[in-house]
Amino acid sequence: MRKYHHLGIPTTTPHEGEIYLPTFKLYATDHAANPYGIQWMRYEPECPLPELVKTVAHVAFEVDDLALEIRGKEVVIEPNSPSAGVLVAFIVEDGAPIELLEFEK
Repeated sequence: MRKYHHLGIPTTTPHEGEIYLPTFKLYATDHAANPYGIQWMRYEPECPLPELVKTVAHVAFEVDDLALEIRGKEVVIEPNSPSAGVLVAFIVEDGAPIELLEFEK
């Protein structure tokens, strides 16, 4: 099952309520605080993430089985846990980054 979760848009403009993720050297807003489910992503120059993710908007989907969803796909960000209870990975589909999230049940 894939369920729409949010739209991530890269930006260079600071936004109120940003959360800093030191592991990735980026700031992100809470998509749930936006009426359209937008998560603004602002990257520091030292951010280790792929340029594609830092420069192209991504759509994110909640999935039941992350390992199954990424099997055979071009994975550009390996599965990781940016916060408790969630496992995240990024794949590329037709040149666009796609974020997949599996939440602990």
